Amino acid sequence: MAHLTGVVILIASHALLATSVYPNFNGVGGAGQLKTVIGALMTIVLIVAVLMMIVCAATWAVASAHGNYQTAAKARTGLLVAVGAAALDGGGIAWINFLLGVGPTL
Repeated sequence: MAHLTGVVILIASHALLATSVYPNFNGVGGAGQLKTVIGALMTIVLIVAVLMMIVCAATWAVASAHGNYQTAAKARTGLLVAVGAAALDGGGIAWINFLLGVGPTL
């Protein structure tokens, strides 16, 4: 009897491994509107990051040329923050797509 119990557990565990679980994106009402809002917010973040890069790079150049090293350091920090924000914003979709692709294989 103990041997049959092990077989049943083995069959049940194999059946659990055969099923695939994937997120239901249509389970949330208004998911299409949510995608549109998130896309618009990501576009705004990228536009602001690019504008911030332009302003900080110009400020860094002018401050360095005039010998104002404190302002140049702050402009360089602002430029690095803008690059980081753009990278996080642009890489967010790629990261989520990667995780969704890896998820069913676990």
